[in-house]
Amino acid sequence: MNLSLSTLIIVIGIFILFFAAEKLFPLRQSREPLLARLFINASISGLAFVVAAMVVRPSTLRALNWVSQQPFGLIHLSPWPWAQFIIGFLLLDLSFYYWHVLNHKVPLLWRFHNVHHIDPDLDVSTGFRFHSGEVLLSTLFRVVQVILTGISFATFAIYEVVFQANTLFHHSNLRLPIRVERWLNKMLVTPRMHGIHHSQVQRETNSNFGVVFPWWDRLHKTLGVNIFQSKIEIGIPGYASPGDNRLWHTFIMPFIKQRDYWRKADGSMPSRHIGDLERNPSQLAE
Repeated sequence: MNLSLSTLIIVIGIFILFFAAEKLFPLRQSREPLLARLFINASISGLAFVVAAMVVRPSTLRALNWVSQQPFGLIHLSPWPWAQFIIGFLLLDLSFYYWHVLNHKVPLLWRFHNVHHIDPDLDVSTGFRFHSGEVLLSTLFRVVQVILTGISFATFAIYEVVFQANTLFHHSNLRLPIRVERWLNKMLVTPRMHGIHHSQVQRETNSNFGVVFPWWDRLHKTLGVNIFQSKIEIGIPGYASPGDNRLWHTFIMPFIKQRDYWRKADGSMPSRHIGDLERNPSQLAE
């Protein structure tokens, strides 16, 4: 069994696990019918997987093959293989943090990434919902990421599984006991933390960019964890009407004139009230 197939089987198994768990222990109430959302998210994800398989993965593997043949990359700052693995793993996650920030800050990238954010609900299926254009644009990033870090095939493969697993975990609508999640959130990006990132409040959407580790948000002061989940409205205000989430519209949306992302149809902008917040700003709110 090759590495790609093994990774796919593991990720599918994790998806099924979180899909079942979030139905038994939901964190937020759903707003839209599940089957209709699953069809849309599966269709968007399916095309993204094709682009990833045909363009992104071959380009990344060629870059991995190149760096394996010469001592190039930041991991070679250490002569010890175990340290190279740790450095490489951390650099991969840090660089994904920067890539995520760029997808929010660069208008062209945001046009495509917005398709991920306009999902009216947030669950494990949202973790795969990325426009194929965003995936295609990530090709250059992935090649540069591999070349600059100089990671090995093994480091790449292990991080890829952890990356996909935690992406599904933190997008899931799984309610964990708050004490458990607060403990986990010291080490991993968790559902409550990432739920804030999908808020309709602009400042909250532009926070919590981490994928695996929450430390990068703490380091760059982009962490926001004190908003109660019951007070969060998922989505993007300017694209919150039912028609915005129709399948054809999600495909063409990046290529047509963009609206004011942060204003609702009535012209109002979602805001946050003091009663929506946990008193301790550094504590993950329930």
